[in-house]
Amino acid sequence: MWALLSGYGLKQPLLSLAIFSIVVTVFMTIRMGLLDGEAIPYWRLRYLAYWGWLGREIVKSNIAVLKIVLSPVIDIKPVVTRTPVSLKDDVARATLANSYTLTPGTVTMEIEEGGFILHGLDESFCGQEGFRIFERKVKSATGEGSE
Repeated sequence: MWALLSGYGLKQPLLSLAIFSIVVTVFMTIRMGLLDGEAIPYWRLRYLAYWGWLGREIVKSNIAVLKIVLSPVIDIKPVVTRTPVSLKDDVARATLANSYTLTPGTVTMEIEEGGFILHGLDESFCGQEGFRIFERKVKSATGEGSE
């Protein structure tokens, strides 16, 4: 961010040194044992795969919202629904809530003990089957239930 705002841009030497410093920092942190399961519990390739999947879902949701916005006749049915959530881990629940909110047209309004209260731009955005897919993906990424 500094490189872009300072006027230097992403010149080759600056970019190379930035990448080198990141690599050295990560290497030293691993060697010092600071990246244990307690400090970063979700340091897994599964989480990276989840982020890729979430990125695709965000793009698909953007397209769906764009179609609604550009339609000459806006025919939406906003909905607020309560849905049960089986995730127990706080980080997994927060990941699910944030992921659902990141997808355009949907918002997690409240996280309750037994589930979430969700808002959708249209009732098709808050389908239970779609939410269950999100929940399964988060469960897989965080490893909940496998430990």
